[in-house]
Amino acid sequence: MLTGCSAQLPRSRRREPALRGRIMTHQFLGIATSNYTTSAAMYCGGTVRQQKKLLPVKEGEIGLRQSDALFHHVHQLPEVLCPLLEGAGGVNAVGVSVRPRDQEGSYMPCFSAGETAARLLAAAYGAPLHPFSHQAGHLAAALFSAGRLDLLERRFLAFHVSGGTTEAVLVSPGADGALQTELAARSLDLKGGQAVDRVGRMLGLPFPAGPALERLALESGKTFRVKPSMRGCDCSLSGIENQCRRLLQDGAPREDVARYCLDALLAALDAMCAALLRDQGDLPVLFAGGVMSNSLLRRVLENRYGACFAEPAFSSDNAAGVAVLAARAEGVL
Repeated sequence: MLTGCSAQLPRSRRREPALRGRIMTHQFLGIATSNYTTSAAMYCGGTVRQQKKLLPVKEGEIGLRQSDALFHHVHQLPEVLCPLLEGAGGVNAVGVSVRPRDQEGSYMPCFSAGETAARLLAAAYGAPLHPFSHQAGHLAAALFSAGRLDLLERRFLAFHVSGGTTEAVLVSPGADGALQTELAARSLDLKGGQAVDRVGRMLGLPFPAGPALERLALESGKTFRVKPSMRGCDCSLSGIENQCRRLLQDGAPREDVARYCLDALLAALDAMCAALLRDQGDLPVLFAGGVMSNSLLRRVLENRYGACFAEPAFSSDNAAGVAVLAARAEGVL
C-alpha cells in the first residue's frame, strides 16, 4: 500500500468514488499502451510507482504490426496493472494515453487497449477519466523526473524524440490539466528512434537498439563532426542510415559506426534547437522520449542549452506522465 501521501483535492473539485471509504490517500492512475511498451503508473503525493513491459519483437525485426501490438497489450495489461492496484484501495482519477499527438487526425490502434482498460477501471472506481496524448505524457513524465513541474504553468520548447516521432513543439498551459502544443519543427523523413534501430539492426544489436548502441558508441575513440541536413528549422535524418552503411562496408569498426550515428543525430537536434531559439527567444528547453535517455546526447545538449532531461526510467515509453496530468486535472498540481 502507498503511504505518506497527504495531497488533498480542493473541496470544490473533489469526486466521490465508489470505493471512497477505502481510499486513505489521493491516488492517480495512469495507463499507456504505445507501439513499444505496456505501462501503468500510480502518482501519489509527489511520488510515482510504475510498472511496464516491452512488447515482444522477433529477433531481427524492428517493430510490430498494430494488430500484433494490440494483441500483446491485452495480455500484458493485467501484468502491469495488478501490482499497482493490489492493496491500493482505489483511485481518485484515471489518466490514459489515447492518441500519439495532440494534432488532428493523430491515431494509432494500439492506444485503444489502454483506453478500454482505463474506461473500465474509472467506471469500477467511480473515478473521473482524463484522456491525453502519448506526447503530452512523455513531456509531463520528463518534467516530473527533472523536478520541473513548474514549467507546466509557462511556455517552453520541448523535443520529443522516439521511434515514432522527432518533433519540437512549443508548449503552453492548456485547459483541464492538458498541455497545449504547437508544432515548431520536425524530421522530414526518418525519425530519431528509427535511425537508431536501423543502424542497430545493421550492427546486429537487439531491438530496441538504443541502450546497446550507446554502449557500443562509448567504446569508440572518435568524435565525428557532422553537418546536418536542414530545411529551415526542420531536419532530415535519412542520411544517417546511408552513411553508417557506407562506413560499415568500408570496414569501419562497429563502435565507430555506432558513434557516427549518435553524433549525426546530435548534430541535427543541436541545429534544430539553435534555430528555434533564435526564432522564439530565450525559452526553457526540455528533451523527452526514449532516444533522449542517451548520455552522449544529454551531456552536450544539457551543457549547451541548460536543457531539462528525464531520468532513463522516465525517458522511454511510460504512464507516469498521464498519471501526473490526471492529478493536475483534478487540481492537485
